[in-house]
Amino acid sequence: MKLADKTLVITGGGGGIGRQLVLQALERGARVAAVDLRMAAMEETAALAKAGDRLSLHECNITDREAVHALPAAVIAAHGAVDGVVNNAGIIQPFTNVVALDYATIERVIDVNLWGTIHMVKAFLPELMKRPVAHLVNVSSMGGFLPFPGQTVYGASKAAVKLLTEGLYTELLGSQVAVSVVMPGAVATDITGNSGVGGHSPEQAEDSALKPLPAPDAARIIWDGVEADKLHILVGKDAKALNLASRLAPGPAARFITKQMEKMLPKE
Repeated sequence: MKLADKTLVITGGGGGIGRQLVLQALERGARVAAVDLRMAAMEETAALAKAGDRLSLHECNITDREAVHALPAAVIAAHGAVDGVVNNAGIIQPFTNVVALDYATIERVIDVNLWGTIHMVKAFLPELMKRPVAHLVNVSSMGGFLPFPGQTVYGASKAAVKLLTEGLYTELLGSQVAVSVVMPGAVATDITGNSGVGGHSPEQAEDSALKPLPAPDAARIIWDGVEADKLHILVGKDAKALNLASRLAPGPAARFITKQMEKMLPKE
């Protein structure tokens, strides 16, 4: 789906990849409804965009089902229709093993990453199906196809998003709604801070082989993939290489990632 003259809903629009998705969608001629928990952060995005009424801001917790189901009416009131949805918002877990995670942390990660995506899909897919051309985009992760020790629950939530999206793709074959799942590798964002997680992300660790891609480059790759109607959008050389490695040699690939993550795990 070409972005020009389309109305897009983008979650996590207050920073990181989400902010860049908002800015670049506007540059490509779209109207955007940005969604985030943090209104102040979205206002910073709006100040950068200088897009006037082509950008609306919607403060919403995507884990709140009722609040999410109220969003389509608000977006349609602002823009007249919804042509595309990008479920980008997500959080990581503390860098620790599952045995050390409390249930509240586990539930929070799954609520945001999986249930938040499901709420958005259920709320907006009926509107997308009314449009002559539409696109649904869910952001998974490199961690959704390759295990990262210390991020096992996060990876499980993102693996679920990947399969959810692939299932939606099959359900919508032959319809006017295209579907994409995005699998970013290491991207330079503040996801650790926004997730309330201490320490550094893997790409920030010294001597890590996971070199972060700038967020503007990640957003460009995502929009290029959407405009080409790709099902799988792999973001970054690391995501592409490790996707292949995990298929050809899953054991060695997992051991490679384990070595990269060792410095992130607590010492016994």
